[in-house]
Amino acid sequence: MTDTRRKLAEVDPVWSRLREEAEAIVAAEPLFGGVVHATVLHHRSLEAALACRVATKLASPEMSEQILREIADEAHAADSALGAAARADMVAVFDRDPACTRLIEPLLYFKGFIALQSYRVAHWLHSQGRRDLAHFIQMRMSELFSIDIHPAARVGRGIMIDHAHSIVIGETAVVGDNVSMLHSVTLGGTGKQDGDRHPKIGDGVLIGAGAKVLGNITVGRCSRIAAGSVVLADVPPCKTVAGVPARIVGDAGCDQPSVSMDQLLVGEA
Repeated sequence: MTDTRRKLAEVDPVWSRLREEAEAIVAAEPLFGGVVHATVLHHRSLEAALACRVATKLASPEMSEQILREIADEAHAADSALGAAARADMVAVFDRDPACTRLIEPLLYFKGFIALQSYRVAHWLHSQGRRDLAHFIQMRMSELFSIDIHPAARVGRGIMIDHAHSIVIGETAVVGDNVSMLHSVTLGGTGKQDGDRHPKIGDGVLIGAGAKVLGNITVGRCSRIAAGSVVLADVPPCKTVAGVPARIVGDAGCDQPSVSMDQLLVGEA
């Protein structure tokens, strides 16, 4: 390893590893080199690569890639938390998804990861009062990825959205750190009321495929929501809920259900 590479690995190990994996891809599959260079190797930082990737994906005849790149670059320059969250999200996907065999794969191929980084730019815009641009990004995310996250929602770090199809996260929803969810999850309201009306998901929660969590309710930290459940009431920490409507069927079964990704219901109450 050269001195430059060693210093990069010490300062930013995620970016260093991405570049190494990118170079390996180009060596193994030269015909794919253009994509890998444009996505990773042409950039000096993960933040720059993320801005480019988001802009490339979200561009349309209504909003050019160049303008979107400028917006994303501005967001990352203004708020270092976006890059930190992206690193945590990427590592979360690599650690929890057995289909992910390299750290670079979420950036290249996983729409859930790209949509989440698009949301983070939209959330920054919304926090700056630039709501029309934020809603435009939300619209493009929904059109492209079938993922609709309101830019006002608050989503933590280390998030893994597996398969990432038909995801809805409402305006006043809060998602804690290190949460995992599968496809067709809704964090929604229960009617036409305005105000604080969406769920609050604690740290380390696992939400199974097709689960619906509705209303201004709290799901305690390190709990599990079984696939297909409809949750309409608060869930205590470290519990498993299942059913329609959901009820407590046992303990979560481990300290970090979002990391273990164990969705089997064992020893139901």
